[in-house]
Amino acid sequence: MNIHLQSVSIAAVVAVFCGLAPTVRAADRAAKFAVPASQIQALGIQTAALQSQTDSVTTSFPAQVVIPPKAEQVISSPVSGLVVQLLVQQNQVVRSGASLVRIASPELGQLQLQLLQATARATLARQAAQREQALFDEGIIPQRRMQEAQAALIEGEAMLNQARAALRLSGMPPATIERIAASGKPQDSITLVATQAGIVTGIAVKPGQRVEAATALLHVAQIDSLWLDIQLPVSESANWPAGTKVKIQDRNVTARILSASQTVSSSSQTVVLRAAIEGKAGQVRPGEFVTVELPVLANPAAAQGSWDVPLSAVIHDGKQAYVFVRTADGFEARPVKVVVSVGQRVRVQGPVKAGEQIAVSGVVALKGAWLDPKESK
Repeated sequence: MNIHLQSVSIAAVVAVFCGLAPTVRAADRAAKFAVPASQIQALGIQTAALQSQTDSVTTSFPAQVVIPPKAEQVISSPVSGLVVQLLVQQNQVVRSGASLVRIASPELGQLQLQLLQATARATLARQAAQREQALFDEGIIPQRRMQEAQAALIEGEAMLNQARAALRLSGMPPATIERIAASGKPQDSITLVATQAGIVTGIAVKPGQRVEAATALLHVAQIDSLWLDIQLPVSESANWPAGTKVKIQDRNVTARILSASQTVSSSSQTVVLRAAIEGKAGQVRPGEFVTVELPVLANPAAAQGSWDVPLSAVIHDGKQAYVFVRTADGFEARPVKVVVSVGQRVRVQGPVKAGEQIAVSGVVALKGAWLDPKESK
């Protein structure tokens, strides 16, 4: 039984445009129906070959380039004092151990005094312990005196280690601490250094400024390894598991998703996907806002047997979706499942094959021909 396009009533086509249900359901109609070539051309019906494009359908979301926590160092003042000199500039590249800022502090003098006192006590205790040990070995003094001298030495060295630790916490390098302890000459300032190579991304103080302990002075970051914070709706947060590859729009830069946040922003009702940029991090800058493209079907297993088609190629009858496949004398309606829809592209699964021609325009007229109750034999 064939249904010719000439028999399509205007009412049927209007009903399709208006979303009204035809008098005959799709399930009650034959899948194949004839459409003359002249009518295909007259109604502007166009077809395209079906192709499996597993990565072609993408969706876009805003993202911000951020520095990983382990790649950023905050240089804070370990003591209260005066910023004497800044030794670097904004955006300057520094190596590990490079001098950054010099601070003068009265607290530093007190800590060095404690170091010198502890050094003197430990030296005397060491000499006394050596002398008592020698006398004990010769049988001149009892064992108790030798043990008391050893205990005093242990106490003196503990106080010395504590004084060294206090100076290290103040930002003084161990080599400088040992030099002061050996020479007995304290210094009036300390120079803070970078613990890792990077670039100076922020300077929060100026020379002559007084600061308290723990005040942030500079930021040094490694920008050869950057992350993306991608914001997307809560409803779509589970669509992209860890390991999914994403691309920065209009740039040859890719990233791979690391994790999804477990909390939701109360103001925007979005969650954050965190992705690590893979190489070419120099093409983006920390703090920059970009647009990323995410594959709409991130599960490789689900991508198999799916087809990327224009949205205009899919029609619905109730909850069932269909595409029209070109045949020798017309078209055949094939039921498909819409896996995902993004913009003007959809991903479908169903009994279709690569290379088959499907209608991509004029589909409304084809639906009217298929569902029109008037029949031509």
